[in-house]
Amino acid sequence: MTETFLRTTRSSYDAIAKDYAAQFPAGGWHPLDRTLITAFTELVTGHGTAPVADVGSGPGHVTALLDELGVPVFGVDLSPAMVALARGTYPQLRFHIGSMTSLDLPDATLGGILALYSTIHVPDAHLPTAFAEFHRTLLPGGHALLAFQTAMEPGRLHLPERFGHEIDLDYYWRTPDQVSALLTEAGLELVATVRREPAAEETLARAFVLARRPAGEA
Repeated sequence: MTETFLRTTRSSYDAIAKDYAAQFPAGGWHPLDRTLITAFTELVTGHGTAPVADVGSGPGHVTALLDELGVPVFGVDLSPAMVALARGTYPQLRFHIGSMTSLDLPDATLGGILALYSTIHVPDAHLPTAFAEFHRTLLPGGHALLAFQTAMEPGRLHLPERFGHEIDLDYYWRTPDQVSALLTEAGLELVATVRREPAAEETLARAFVLARRPAGEA
C-alpha cells in the first residue's frame, strides 16, 4: 500500500471507526436508497449464485442487509479497525481487509459489487484503476451499484478532524455523468442513474449509478 491516499484513508477510518458506527447505525435507510439496493440484489440473484463484494463495507451494516435479502455477500474494507468492528457485530458474515484499487480476488468471480459512499475517498487519478478492478472481478452480466454524494460541479473537501479525532481524509464530489463515463471507459455498460435531493441532515444530493459487465464478454 504505497499510495498516500490509501494510507491516510486507512488511518483516518481506524481512528473514527467506533464513533462512525455509532453515528450511522443499522436500519437508518432512506426509502429510495433501500429500494435501489433491493433492486440491485434482485438483479444479482436473478443472474446466478456468485457472491457479491460490498467494497468499503465499513461497520458492516450494508453487508448484513444484503445477507438478509438472500445475497451471498462478503465485505471488503481498507480499515482494519472497521473490519474488526464489522466482524464483532456480524460474526456470521465474512469481512476482509483490502483496497478496491487492487482486489485480492480472481478474475470473473463476482456476481455483483456494491460500493456505497466508498469511491468518494479515491482521487480522480486512481478511480479508473478501481473501476478496472470492478470489470476484472465481475462475471459477464454481473452488476455494480455505486452511491456517492454529488454536487452540480465536481469538488474536493479535506477534513483534518472528525468526531474529535485527528484525521487526514479527502472527500471527492462527482457528478453522475462523470462517474458513468469512467465506468464506461473501464468496459462496463451503464444501466441506470438516479439522483435524489438531500434528506434530513444531509447537505449534498445523493447519486446512484448502476452498471454491469457486458453479458457477452468471454
